[in-house]
Amino acid sequence: MVQESERPFAELPAALVDEVLQRTGELSQGLLNNFEQMRTQQVEWHRQLKEANLLSREAELPHMPIPTTCGVDGSYAVERLLATDLVVAAAVGMEGLTPPSETRYWPEPHHRVLVETEVHEEETSTLLRAMMIGMELELAAEAPHDLVFLDGSLTTPLIYFNQALNKISEVQSLKLSRHLLNRILGFLRAYHSVLSSIRTDKAWIAIPKYTTRREIERRMEKVGWPNSLDDRALLSYILEPGEFTKPQTLEAPRQPWHLNINSLSSEDREEAQYLRGKITSLIEQIQVVYYRPYSWLPALRLELTRMAAENPALLSMVLHGIKYQCGAPAVMEPYPLYMADRMVKHLPRAIPVFRQVATQRLAEHYRGNIGEVYLGLHGYRTEGGV
Repeated sequence: MVQESERPFAELPAALVDEVLQRTGELSQGLLNNFEQMRTQQVEWHRQLKEANLLSREAELPHMPIPTTCGVDGSYAVERLLATDLVVAAAVGMEGLTPPSETRYWPEPHHRVLVETEVHEEETSTLLRAMMIGMELELAAEAPHDLVFLDGSLTTPLIYFNQALNKISEVQSLKLSRHLLNRILGFLRAYHSVLSSIRTDKAWIAIPKYTTRREIERRMEKVGWPNSLDDRALLSYILEPGEFTKPQTLEAPRQPWHLNINSLSSEDREEAQYLRGKITSLIEQIQVVYYRPYSWLPALRLELTRMAAENPALLSMVLHGIKYQCGAPAVMEPYPLYMADRMVKHLPRAIPVFRQVATQRLAEHYRGNIGEVYLGLHGYRTEGGV
């Protein structure tokens, strides 16, 4: 039987497919020009990075033993039904490859999960996403490992929390609103713990897959670096295996960092205000390092605290741990993040099954026309994110 993935054009009009295929010639030429520019300028850009004192090698750092690691990632999904919405958010923590001499802390994956039914509301995903990132932070703050990897940027939680708290006054009927207000202080405490760590034997590192920030390009624009590509894309071609850029302060946003706490109760607001001040101050101190462990990997963007970036031994432990977890060419990120990502990505796909189980159980006890149950719980679409 032919799989749907093997017939990508099956449901598209033939004329539309023909036009897109014709356009691919122009697109390929544009991409070719970009690749040719990077190939011809690679050596020169590498030299300029070195002259600007932005380039270093892992061999120049102190040798450190292989650390224990874990990765944390999250996912959420909203199943839009005729009568209601079924919402699920989850965070998963997965231990990395463990050296034979080390004890395993988490033999099984750790998780947080939230499942609810909600009335139809446009902002459900906004609140659910904040709950997801909050549960990720809780897992990350509790992890006993030497290195804890987070998917996404260290600034992402503040953005998600602010978006949700801005909307919460408009959607007070949602159960998610109560969940978020009841747990937001715990989420902020966990966030503060991640950002404020001053330990010399532990670090939290955010590794976003996608970024538009250009801390390095801003430093190098005076020597003619192109602004058509972000730092990660450029440095993936410039850095040699084992090289990393020296820590740079996170690019400042166009607007000051902010967290709206007006929706919180009066007894929670004082602590939230204190945490908000600490968190926004610590975000301004986040350091960025690009590191390329192997030739088959793109440059990895690492966001870490100032302590981790400025302590040579701790930075060496971070890079050593990442290199140890990136040993398989088929895995394009540290192993525990890869595994956590694979697990949580299955959540939206599983939602229809959860709905079917709930429908069957409801139908067993419903005293009216059973057709009303199946009609009311008919699913239109699943929305989700990670």
